[in-house]
Amino acid sequence: MADLRDVLILGSGPAGHTAALYTARANLHPLVLEGEPSSTSDQPGGQLMLTTDVENYPGFVDGVQGPELMTIFKEQAARFGAEYLTVKATEVDFSKQPFTVRSHDSEYQARAVIIATGARSLMLGLESERQLLGYGLSTCATCDGFFHRGENIAVVGGGDSAVEEALFLTRFADRVTLIHRRDALRASKIMQERAFKNDKIEFRWDSVVDEVLGDTKVSGLRLRNVKNDEVSALDVTGVFVAIGHAPNTDLFRGHIDLDDAGYILTHDGTNTNVEGVFACGDVQDHVYRQAVTAAGSGCMAAIDAERWLESQPQTPTNW
Repeated sequence: MADLRDVLILGSGPAGHTAALYTARANLHPLVLEGEPSSTSDQPGGQLMLTTDVENYPGFVDGVQGPELMTIFKEQAARFGAEYLTVKATEVDFSKQPFTVRSHDSEYQARAVIIATGARSLMLGLESERQLLGYGLSTCATCDGFFHRGENIAVVGGGDSAVEEALFLTRFADRVTLIHRRDALRASKIMQERAFKNDKIEFRWDSVVDEVLGDTKVSGLRLRNVKNDEVSALDVTGVFVAIGHAPNTDLFRGHIDLDDAGYILTHDGTNTNVEGVFACGDVQDHVYRQAVTAAGSGCMAAIDAERWLESQPQTPTNW
């Protein structure tokens, strides 16, 4: 029989760590299943483990490295008693109390569960892309656009997200080249109009990225025309991949309500359709996707869980 916890937290990015901090300080002794090491954002620490300089998180005048920031978050939560296990949840049962979560070789039970498994940026699947992620290659213009003042940069994609990223990046870059595998954008008409009217945005139609060039930082792209296989080079010092995001919610299908894109549906704060199960961070936010908003929603989930536990007839478990 697994030990019964008051709170079990799944995931350990800004949202999961903040939920752990708040529930630990509320004497709820949270257990955090932080995930397993991987090359995607469902690893311990989330997407910030794949970034370098973070200059838009409050409190760090000179910026901070993404992995360092997540280490600070974790150590602060652990200081108040949050317990971390480097394991990944593989199965959940939210049909009855207490809730059950299983990993590859263990079972955990809790009265309340906070889901903070995050989302992952869809990538091109290139080895060079993986090597240069955080070194001129990014998936977040809001996070990293500032570092490319006066430069020539590229955005890969053709939907609303890609066009929005390109428009935002014109605030900093001298030139933004939008690379799309088709001969027309998929973005909404109003977004297309804005892009076509912007003198800083150029277009490479019918093109895909074959390789991101550079040893220690991005120095260019090798492009291939999908219609005639013609190969060309594009001189850029930054590239933003904007082909979409996917929430890490496959584990929860059939257990809680998701929207059409797979994000967890929340209401009245961070409540899901299952009482006692809460969701925070990018796993339920496809709009803002920032470290600071994820941390804020982690705080909300912790407070929601604490208040829900207080409203239940059972007394908290003793530790």
